[in-house]
Amino acid sequence: MRDSAATIVIRKAEAGDAVRLSHIGTATFIDSYIEDIDGDAMMGHCTRQHASEVYARWLGAASSACWLAEYEPTRAPVGYAVLCPPDLPMDLRAGDLELKRIYVLSRFHGTGAGKRLLDASLTEAKARGCNRLLLGTYENNRRAVAFYERHGFVRCGTRQFDVGGRLFDDIIMARELETP
Repeated sequence: MRDSAATIVIRKAEAGDAVRLSHIGTATFIDSYIEDIDGDAMMGHCTRQHASEVYARWLGAASSACWLAEYEPTRAPVGYAVLCPPDLPMDLRAGDLELKRIYVLSRFHGTGAGKRLLDASLTEAKARGCNRLLLGTYENNRRAVAFYERHGFVRCGTRQFDVGGRLFDDIIMARELETP
C-alpha cells in the first residue's frame, strides 16, 4: 500500500493506549523479522517484550513518551515509536535519550509515517533538552539502517540482542541534537 502520508495520523499515545501499543508492537515485530527469527522464539519475545504492561510503564513514566501512527479512515494503528531513558551498553552522557522502538507495518513503508514518528520523537527529545538521541537496530535490517543514516544518525557502537536464546548483532546509532 502506498497511501499518501495524509492518510496516516500521528498522535502522542495516552495512558489508555497500552493495549493498542502492545498489539502494534507485536504486529510490527513479526512483520519486520518473520524471515529472521524462529516462530516460537518470536512469540515468546513478543509475549514478554510487547505486553501491555511494558507499554503501560512507559506511558506512566514522565521520562518516556510514545506515539501511534494510525490509518486515518479506521484509526487502526499502523506504527508507533517509544522514547525513553537509554538502556544501552555504552558510555552514556547526561541528556541522552533512546529511541527505544520505532516501527511501521511494511505495507505502510513509503507513506512518510516513519519519518513523521521520528520527527515527533526528535521534537520531544529537543524540548526535553536532550543532546543526543540513541537507538539500536539489527545490523542486517538494511532498510532501517539506511533510514536512520538519511536522518543524521551515525554508528557509535554495537550490542547483542537476545530473542529466544538466539543472539542477534545490533548496531547502536546516535544523532547529536541542537536544543532550543
